[in-house]
Amino acid sequence: MNADHIIRDEAALRAIYTTPPGEASLAKQMDHLHPHYQAFIRAAPFIALATNGAASPDVSPRGEGPGFVGIADARTLLLPDRPGNNRIDSLRNIVADPRVAILFLIPGIGETLRVNGLAEISVDPVLLERLAIAGKPPRSVIVVHVSTAFFQCSRAVVRADLWNPDKRLPRSALPSTGTMLADFTAARINGAAYDDGLDERVKATLF
Repeated sequence: MNADHIIRDEAALRAIYTTPPGEASLAKQMDHLHPHYQAFIRAAPFIALATNGAASPDVSPRGEGPGFVGIADARTLLLPDRPGNNRIDSLRNIVADPRVAILFLIPGIGETLRVNGLAEISVDPVLLERLAIAGKPPRSVIVVHVSTAFFQCSRAVVRADLWNPDKRLPRSALPSTGTMLADFTAARINGAAYDDGLDERVKATLF
């Protein structure tokens, strides 16, 4: 890669992207969750949560049933932290730097919703109980104070043909989780044993 071709400041960017954003691109951005955006959030079963910690940025997938991200009010979201791998990357990052970004996706819908804001981690018993599933509360709740929200047009999803069922890969098309772990650890982790019953173990530890 030639270093002479690296863009290093906004002026250089503006020289390439000379067409200014259209009215629609600007009008859609708000400092709160408009009722239309709230409807999108209630329909979304999956998000990507981006955080920016002291060590590095990170993006984490989160998902449940539609509407799993709670709406406290037009400027506040509630994201339950369900059982996972206990790396707590996102949580550690939020403690170091509260800036977060969330991308909401809905299967079959081309548009996505982007929400940016400042987050804090709460263990308020009232919030934990509010977001409990089958009597099992989350360990904590990520409270997001919204600064901007806007929908993203469908071009990326259309280009990817993301929701086309004919484009879905069978899991066997890629290395299994156990295969990867066995290779990463020089077989200290038994790949076949790890794969055995993995789907059942995941289902048993969702909440």
